[in-house]
Amino acid sequence: MSVTLEQAEKLSEAAKEKAKAIGVPMNIAIVDEGANLVSFHRMDNAWLGSIDIAIKKAKTARFFDMNSGEIGKLSQPGGPLYNIEHSNGGLITFPGGVVLKDGSGKIVGAIGVSGGSVDQDHEVASAGAAAL
Repeated sequence: MSVTLEQAEKLSEAAKEKAKAIGVPMNIAIVDEGANLVSFHRMDNAWLGSIDIAIKKAKTARFFDMNSGEIGKLSQPGGPLYNIEHSNGGLITFPGGVVLKDGSGKIVGAIGVSGGSVDQDHEVASAGAAAL
């Protein structure tokens, strides 16, 4: 089972509410279990350059079944995944991509958020993921 459009819209709404609460316009991407884009929202005044980043954060999390920030820790110089960001047409290996799991713990997709600091991006993505 993959994340549905209805679920993706609910997650995106939760992420938008969190972004509004912290006062940062965000780009919010949700992909299904196959890393296909299901939903995308660009809040008013969110950075244009962050559109691609949000989508790639979501895909990165789903491709490797871990939050994008965890991949970032492993991809530092000397790390086991050093230079992985150059694979798969380009990955984003800093926080803001969060894996989505159903009630049984099965991965059903991922959410990627970009537009603020990486801590803010992760906070907003986590708020969206929590709505599942």
